[in-house]
This record gives sequence, structure tokens and C-alpha cells, in this order.
Amino acid sequence: MLKIVFLLCDNMLASSVTLPMEMLRAAEQLQRGHGQHRRQPPLDIVLVSKDGASVASHTGIKILAEQRAADIASCDMLFVPALWRNPRPIIHKHRELLPWLKQLHNKNAIIAGVGTGCWLLAESGILDNKPATTHWYYFDDFQQCYPAVQLKRAHFITQAGQTYCAASVNSFAELTVHFIDIFFGRAISLQVERHFFHEIRDAYKGSRTFMDAGDTHQDEDIIQAQLWLRQHHAETISIKQLSENMNMPQRTLNRRFKKATGQTPLEYLHSIRLNVARDLLKNTNLSIGDIVYQVGYQDGAYFGNLFKSYFGTSAQQYRVTVRGKLFSLCEK
Repeated sequence: MLKIVFLLCDNMLASSVTLPMEMLRAAEQLQRGHGQHRRQPPLDIVLVSKDGASVASHTGIKILAEQRAADIASCDMLFVPALWRNPRPIIHKHRELLPWLKQLHNKNAIIAGVGTGCWLLAESGILDNKPATTHWYYFDDFQQCYPAVQLKRAHFITQAGQTYCAASVNSFAELTVHFIDIFFGRAISLQVERHFFHEIRDAYKGSRTFMDAGDTHQDEDIIQAQLWLRQHHAETISIKQLSENMNMPQRTLNRRFKKATGQTPLEYLHSIRLNVARDLLKNTNLSIGDIVYQVGYQDGAYFGNLFKSYFGTSAQQYRVTVRGKLFSLCEK
């Protein structure tokens, strides 16, 4: 069973709790309904507060907690909500939660905070010397209060090992899709996206996401292999060429690459090419045939099958969807 805890705080944004919870439950139901071969254990979702009592959001909506936070000694994942406006009074009121946050962090729980809720993570010390973000309105105050934290003003999402920060509820939704991808697989995460968002959203590993490479993996040879694939992705290349360039047996390269990144070199190359293709479909008038060659593929049918498998829709349908959204915005 996957234990996921949602922390409730006074004056929070209710949507920063209810939206990711609904998305996770939807993923669980979609997996059950479609008989997916990859079976994620049932979700054990628990709502906790400082004292186990119900909590009122900033609009007065009351959400009932099931337990005291201190009663949760460990979990797989913790969601920390956004706080409405100035977070300092809430942090002062909830100081007894800080050692608890650090305890879960030390037990390697995934911890994800959103907006001003990230101040609680910073106050606990678990963001020291790590990248983080918060609501843009409080950037200066955050940096002044927590100089040891590496504030990333240009990024909506940051990751340092098992600790994540999202700048807004919208970014939190994108981050939740990423977690669903990890727990349930890409097919389910794409279905959740289509159920909850009428547009196709940016991928988690986009230009607005900061991942601490040092915490992601520390295999310098594999980092060099990743850079080589990024630089040469548009060329006709093979993994054999990569192994020769790295002066490493192909079997060793595959093993170390998979251990460091969670993907094989070929899967990593496909992800680069397909994300570039998606950007070209969205932002240019190039034909799909031209895009196929631009990103390094020679076979249009092969590209089409990969694109649909990766994004859950055909390249043509993707272009129709994003262009329709862009044009309708421009006409307003």
C-alpha cells in the first residue's frame, strides 16, 4: 500500500489539497478500470493536521483531518499545501510540525510543497543548500529569510532528491502528473491529464523545471553521455556510436545509464527527440514529415507510433489541439 499524507494548515488554499488528491484517486480508478498490467498497490491517503482537528481554508471551507501529524511516523509521500498570503503567522503557529517534517525527510519520504507552503519546508531546514521556489510575490522575503536556500526565481518546479517545490497550484498539478507517471505509468498519467485539463500541458522535465543534477545522479560518465545525446539527437546516430564515443562497452553503458537515469540510452534519446518534435508541432508550420527528419528519424510511421505511445495522441491531433487553443486565445 502506498501511504500518501496531506498536511492541512489554517488559512490554506483548499485546491492545493483537493486537486492533487482527486488526480491521484482518478489514477487509481483508471488503473483498476482498464486492467493495467502494471499494478500499483492501493493508495492509503491520510489527511492530517497539527492537532487532528478540522481545518478552515482561507475561504472558510472546512476540511476534516483524520489524524494528528505527529501520529504519522513515516509515509511514502507528503503534500504540503499553499498558504494564503503572508505565510509567517501560520509558520509561527505550526512550529511543532517542523521536527516532524525533518523526520519524514530523513526517512526518505517524497515531500512536495506548493507556493507559500514551501516556507514550512525552508523553516524546517530541509531545503538548506538545495534549489527551491515559492510564490513569486514572496521571492524577496523568502530569500531574505532563508539565505541558505537556492531560490530559483525562473522555475515553476524544483527538485532536489526526494524534495519538490511548486510555485503555484497549476504547477502543483503538473507535478502531480509526474508523480502519477512514476507510480502508475505513462499511460495512466496521460489519461489523467486528458480528464483534468482540456489542453495538453507542458511536460514535467521542461524548461521551467529545475532538477538538481547532483541529487539526481552523480555518474559523470553518464552525464557526458546525456550531453552527447542532446547535442547529436537530430543526427542519424546509434547507441553503438555512443558507446564508442564514451570508450565504454555497450552492455556496461546500458547498465550504468539505466541505473543513473531510470532509462536506457535509447529511451532517453527518444524522449529528447519526441519533446523537440512536440515543440515544433506547436510553434512552427513545418509539415510532420519535415519534423520527422528534423529530430533525427527516417521513418514517419515509426515516429508516429512512438509519438502516440509517448504522448497518448497522434502528432496531427496534438497539433490540432494546441493550435486550436493558441488561436482561440489570440482571437479574444
